[in-house]
Amino acid sequence: MATPREIPQRELRNRISEVLREVEAGAELRITVHGRPVADLVPIRERRTFVSFEEIAQGLAETPVDPNLAADIADAIGDDEARDPWEQERR
Repeated sequence: MATPREIPQRELRNRISEVLREVEAGAELRITVHGRPVADLVPIRERRTFVSFEEIAQGLAETPVDPNLAADIADAIGDDEARDPWEQERR
């Protein structure tokens, strides 16, 4: 990984529009104050904005369940046996 090009805070202030265009185009810059690095200015990496139900279901199906889950639930409800919280108790 290359070291970002350094620019002084004054240059950032005076050329903000040009500097942001550089960053948007992929440049990574290190901002300095009195020669001391204080921040890196990097482009935002594109992120997905939508994940399908199928992808979520697949991820959940492939994720192992903690073997202590039932015991943790039982401890939380103060019972020796975990029950389905949506199942209505019939008496």
